[in-house]
Amino acid sequence: MKLSSKTQALQDLIAPAVEACDVDLWGIEFIPQGKRSLLRIYIDRPVEAGAEPVVNEEGEVEEGRGIGVQDCVRVTQQVGAMLDVHDPISGEYALEVSSPGWDRPFFQLNQLQAYIGQTVALRLISAVENRRKFQAKLVSVDLENEMIQVEVEQQQILDIDSHNIDKANLIYQD
Repeated sequence: MKLSSKTQALQDLIAPAVEACDVDLWGIEFIPQGKRSLLRIYIDRPVEAGAEPVVNEEGEVEEGRGIGVQDCVRVTQQVGAMLDVHDPISGEYALEVSSPGWDRPFFQLNQLQAYIGQTVALRLISAVENRRKFQAKLVSVDLENEMIQVEVEQQQILDIDSHNIDKANLIYQD
């Protein structure tokens, strides 16, 4: 789960602007697409246990969790202005701000800890057990050794080095 140097530089530049909007930076994706690139920013807000629903200044009901449209608008304006000043992306690009959603992508190993016991989709850089793509139950996350354990078919447990993970997403289940 290592970011490219360009993505890391963008994340370092964007993080203070996102945090100024009272939301957390979940992660970013920078996708160069020829003439017009895409910069996608994921924002989130921690769960506030037992919080009562409130109506914000825009008339939206906030349930004590989650990201609303106005959060995305504020971050878009804040980050857009900062990008205009620093101009870190050459050429045209589209800026997209979103919540991670039900099928949230994971950008850092520590983000996986809250989802132990749930199903994740993994795409690996190098094959493990002759597979690069699979869905598996997340069994454990070892931050110190930068490893995860997943359970695949027939209760087989696999150890996966976090540096071998190209992409990881939560699989939403009712």
